[in-house]
Amino acid sequence: MPELKNRQFLDFEKPVKDLYDQIEIQKASAEKSKIDVSETVAKLEQRITETKKELTANLTPWQKVQLSRHPDRPYTMKYIEKMCTNFIELHGDRNVRDDKAMVGGFAQLDGETVMIIGQQKGINTKMRQLRNFGMANPEGYRKALRLMKLAEKFNKPIITLIDTPGAFPGLEAEERGQGEAIARNIFEMIRLKVPVICVIIGEGASGGALGIGVGDKVFMLENTWYTVISPESCSSILWRSWDKKEVAAEQLKLTGKDMLEFGLVDGVIPEPLGGSHWDYDEAAQILKNYLLPVIAALKQIAPEDRINQRIEKFGKMGFWEEM
Repeated sequence: MPELKNRQFLDFEKPVKDLYDQIEIQKASAEKSKIDVSETVAKLEQRITETKKELTANLTPWQKVQLSRHPDRPYTMKYIEKMCTNFIELHGDRNVRDDKAMVGGFAQLDGETVMIIGQQKGINTKMRQLRNFGMANPEGYRKALRLMKLAEKFNKPIITLIDTPGAFPGLEAEERGQGEAIARNIFEMIRLKVPVICVIIGEGASGGALGIGVGDKVFMLENTWYTVISPESCSSILWRSWDKKEVAAEQLKLTGKDMLEFGLVDGVIPEPLGGSHWDYDEAAQILKNYLLPVIAALKQIAPEDRINQRIEKFGKMGFWEEM
């Protein structure tokens, strides 16, 4: 995690920042005057805990969108580093090139060998450009499918970690078959013979998320979102301006709670107090504790039954009314 002096705060996190600033002032004063301020600092730390609880208890959909994009939030590679051992990254789609926005490889999760795949954004400006801000090209989705087929060959469970503002919408991506690549992944993931677990760890936008989002179980972390379009893009289409993004976020029903009620996800995984960006170790441990029993349960089901359940699960999504 970033040191406190390097940590970034969102607008609604300002009360927490003010309390941390008070602690720094108290510590600086103690160094000069040699006065014991431990009791004062302890009280301020308690207030920080209480303030984080209050803030996260009443988040609006737009604030959850902001938290999902928090610059200090852990990305796919951080979860892999904290959850797994012996991670071996595999590269390339065996066709065009290696897409840095999509990462994946074999790893061990408490001794269980898994294939773990996910979008990776980047922790600074240079890395974000290299990773294309987590927006994969067609070769990224083809690489993901190649790794899934490799996992199926060796009968290893698949975990996908979704965090993308969408598939890359550039002309060259369309020329190389972006839509076909995503559609192919959806078609193939439905029929994989091994357990597949998908987790939205940040942004879950549009086809970019669906391209690695078809599984036996689909989970969302507490402060993430999952929908067909970002609030800003929705606002710009409906109101010709980004100013209504908060309204769009509310109307899109994009939070974990909404998705669970719609039956589009199987569960919402809690995050550390204040959000995953406050404690990478705890965030990874919580996720790991959710994944292990789910993998164990899915392995008890026959492959044919798992596939049929997957088809039924996605086939009955959505609701409509015939007039």
